[in-house]
Amino acid sequence: MLIEQLFGIELPLIQAPMAGAQGVPLALAVASAGALGSIPCAMLSHDKLKQAIESFRRQSDRPVNLNFFCHKPPEEQAERLRTWRQQLAPYYREFEVEDLGGGAERRPFDAEVAAVIEPFRPEVVSFHFGLPSTELMLRVKSWGTKVIASATSVAEAKWLESRGVDAIIAQGLEAGGHRGHFLSDDLTEHSGTFALLPRLVQAVKVPVIAAGGIADAAGVQAAMALGAAGVQVGTAYLLCPEAEISELHRQALKDPQMNRHTALTNLYSGRPARGIMTRLMRELGPLGQAPDFPLAANAIAPLRAAAEARDCSDFSPLWCGQNPEGCREIPAADLTRELMAAFIES
Repeated sequence: MLIEQLFGIELPLIQAPMAGAQGVPLALAVASAGALGSIPCAMLSHDKLKQAIESFRRQSDRPVNLNFFCHKPPEEQAERLRTWRQQLAPYYREFEVEDLGGGAERRPFDAEVAAVIEPFRPEVVSFHFGLPSTELMLRVKSWGTKVIASATSVAEAKWLESRGVDAIIAQGLEAGGHRGHFLSDDLTEHSGTFALLPRLVQAVKVPVIAAGGIADAAGVQAAMALGAAGVQVGTAYLLCPEAEISELHRQALKDPQMNRHTALTNLYSGRPARGIMTRLMRELGPLGQAPDFPLAANAIAPLRAAAEARDCSDFSPLWCGQNPEGCREIPAADLTRELMAAFIES
C-alpha cells in the first residue's frame, strides 16, 4: 500500500521527528506542503504534549505523526554515574560548573501518555527503540491510528511486523540522531540505508520507509527505486527557519570543516546517536563508558549550558546525519516540495 493512502497525505515523505531540534512549527510547515509532519513527544511533559497537539490542530487539519520512545528505564547505576562524573570533572573545573543536576526528562510511552493523546486520535503514532506493550499497541490502534516504528535490521523488521505495525522505517547507519535498535546493542549488525532497505522490503509485507542519508530529490528517487514506499528525512530540515536548533548548531551544520565528520556517540545520552564530532567525543572517545540512556544526559546538561553561554559547542550534541549537503536555509515547505519534485510533477 502507498503511504499516501495509509496516512492520508499527498506526498510520500515523513519529516523525521527530532527531539530537541524542532517542535510544532516544522511539523506544520511540512504538513502544509502535503507530506507528514512529525512532533517529537518523548521529552514533553503531559501538559506540554497536550499543548503541542492542540497547537497543531488549531493551525492545520492535515495528518500528524506523534513520536515516542519505548526504552526500558535503567536500574540504579550509582557506581557508573560516579565514574562518569569523575570523567567529566576536569571539564566542570574548566567551565566552573558545580551543579550536577539537570537535563530534560526522556520517558517511555505508557498508559498516562496514551490517555493524554487519546482524545486527539492522531493519524499516526511512531515509536523508537521498539514498541510499547501489546495492550498499549491495541489501545493506540483502536483509535484508527496507524503505527510505525524504526528497524535497523531484518530481525527487528520481522519483529515489528509480527506485532502489528502498519509500516516500518528502515533506519540506515547514515541517519542522524539516536539509533532505533532494540533487539541487539551490537552496532556491527547495522548497515547503510541502501543495503538495509531492499532486504527489509523483501522480508516483510508492510510498507517500508527509507531513512538515513536521504537529502535531495535524487536520493528520494533512489530509495523508491529500491522498493521504498516513502522516505523519512531529518537532517536536511535542520537549517530551515522552522527548526529550533541553537545558533551554534546551525554554525556547525554550515561549516564544511565540522560537518564533514560525524560519528556515533553515547556520551550525550547513554545511547548511540550520530552527530558532528565535538571536543568531548574526540577526547573521551565517541563511544565511551557513559551510563545507560537517558542517565548520561543529566551530568552533561549543566556543562553544555555553561559552554554554550561562552559560545562554545564542545559539549553540545550536534545531531547530524552523514549527508548534510541537503541542509538548506529555506522554508521547510519549499524544501519538502524540492525533495518531492518528481511526485509533484507527475
